[in-house]
Amino acid sequence: MHYLTISFTHKNTDIKVRERLSFANEDKKVSFLDKLQSFEHINESIILSTCNRVELIASVSSCDESIKYILSELSAISKIDKEELEKRADIYEDNGAIHHLFSVASSLDSLVIGETQIVGQLKDAFKFSTEKGYCSQKLSRAMHHTFRCAADVRASTDISKNPISVSSVAVSKAKDILGSIEGSTAVLVGAGEMSALAGKHLISSGVNVIVVSMRLEKAQELAEELGELASAQPLSNLRELLNTYNLLFSATSAPHYVITKSMVESRDFNRYWFDIAVPRDIEECDMDDVDIYAVDDLEEIVAKNLSLREEQAKVAFSIVGRSTMEFFKWLQTLSIDPIIKELRDKAKECSVKEIKRSVKKGYIPEEYEETVEKILHCAFNSFLHTPTKKLKELAEKPEADTLVQSIQEIFEMDEDSIKKLNMYKCEYHIEIEKNGDN
Repeated sequence: MHYLTISFTHKNTDIKVRERLSFANEDKKVSFLDKLQSFEHINESIILSTCNRVELIASVSSCDESIKYILSELSAISKIDKEELEKRADIYEDNGAIHHLFSVASSLDSLVIGETQIVGQLKDAFKFSTEKGYCSQKLSRAMHHTFRCAADVRASTDISKNPISVSSVAVSKAKDILGSIEGSTAVLVGAGEMSALAGKHLISSGVNVIVVSMRLEKAQELAEELGELASAQPLSNLRELLNTYNLLFSATSAPHYVITKSMVESRDFNRYWFDIAVPRDIEECDMDDVDIYAVDDLEEIVAKNLSLREEQAKVAFSIVGRSTMEFFKWLQTLSIDPIIKELRDKAKECSVKEIKRSVKKGYIPEEYEETVEKILHCAFNSFLHTPTKKLKELAEKPEADTLVQSIQEIFEMDEDSIKKLNMYKCEYHIEIEKNGDN
């Protein structure tokens, strides 16, 4: 079994490529996960799709075959040449895949270092795959440790202190452009998490916010949450609004443009629009009085953020490195502990069998059977004490896997029975079971 991650992010692809690869639509995500699940070398899979990244996380039996298949299928749905995807993709296997996963969850690989949204997005992706049946034991183990690593990073560093997000960076960019935005009015398109964050930063900067959403009730709910500086209007008013006010922030999950160039009219004042959605919400338009900023246009502020958090990032990466080593050591113990139990069970089975045979043949009086059984069990436990101790010591070493396979072969152990002995369940499955019992 191998861990594999194929990653397309702000580091290796521009927004045009990412929006063609994105899985904003749930049906599209299910369809692609079905294709992954049908491939003989892919056991489990998760899709993480955000404004800054599209990642395929998988448990596979062959990395090479799985990489070829995943890139071919991505090429088919995105209409991007497979060779182009191969050139752009960052591909991580086994230790590298886990280290990358831990780094992503700890927001060390984010456009905005220290942003707090990514761990929630990763949890949502994991939950989606688990509930749909695409994720089981192997990836659950990895995700359980991923969230624990992210929590350790947050607890041990100040990297997420005064949290920054793409939404907050967009508002900061508006301030950099205009100097002050206090007292102005901004149109906020969308009522999801990204829009809510942008709205909160705008309100805290003294901006009046008009929330527009496909569902008016959602816009009203967000406006009420934002407070007295916020109001809601229906989507039918969007054309009028975007041609009236100079600030607009858009973050919907629509698979198509929400604002098209046909909606834009020329004005005698400059307008600044921030499109923080992937796929993008705003169609490109050649208007002298409209400046459109997409996610990839926020690099300058992001660079400042990175330099401020550089020292904390070093500490965080050391935690990620240590957590990665601990995860693989733990995986090895999962192989060793069942082996030890199997050895002890075999020893007990042999002793009971031989005692019963001896009683039957008259070598041992029947009334001594229980006493002899206890003596033999003590003898076997004493005999297995040193091998057990040695096996546990070897569990932390790279050669443990080879040793386990050798023991399985020598003692003719049933590999399926060993797998069943592993009773580990991640917190997510325990929570699901508890909820099911209530």
